Amino acid sequence: MQLVVARIGRAHGIKGEVTVEVRTDEPELRLGPGAVLATDPAGVGPLTIETGRVHSGRLLLRFAGVRDRSGAEALRNTLLIAEVDPEELPEDPEEFYDHQLMDLDVVTKDGVEIGRITEISHLPSQDLFIVERPDGSEVMIPFVEQIVVEIDLEEQRAVIDPPPGLVDDRAEVASARDAEAAPADQAAPEDQA
Repeated sequence: MQLVVARIGRAHGIKGEVTVEVRTDEPELRLGPGAVLATDPAGVGPLTIETGRVHSGRLLLRFAGVRDRSGAEALRNTLLIAEVDPEELPEDPEEFYDHQLMDLDVVTKDGVEIGRITEISHLPSQDLFIVERPDGSEVMIPFVEQIVVEIDLEEQRAVIDPPPGLVDDRAEVASARDAEAAPADQAAPEDQA
């Protein structure tokens, strides 16, 4: 099975290094020197990692055969893809590969069916489940432990405890202005009497 493990960013310096947006929880395993990775677009690769280092919190990689800034810049936005055994699981039991989460049924703690995970969006601040509802509409569920309370791979479901308004129309709107206005409205009839 192939998994996207990184996206190449801009060139760094003049010796062929590139910044990398890491998309794996195991970069030391997937993005180490000597790793050979397929690419998307396929015509760019395969790429062999020659060196890797962290600079100012960003992973920098250099690939075999890429020796200058223009060669590095030509790789920008290329996805790096690792071959992974589908039976392999992350070391941490609280971590999951995307392929494990795809097509899971999403239900609330009360057993209400929300839909099925059709996509996982990896954003800088958090990951999102894109869930297709039975009526064909979609809802985005932040993949954070306060909302996604259980992933049950045996039962093929994700259990969520959504705040009001996330998956329904029961959002509670509270503002300081509403709280101040309520006592004044209630006092008005007494003033008239």
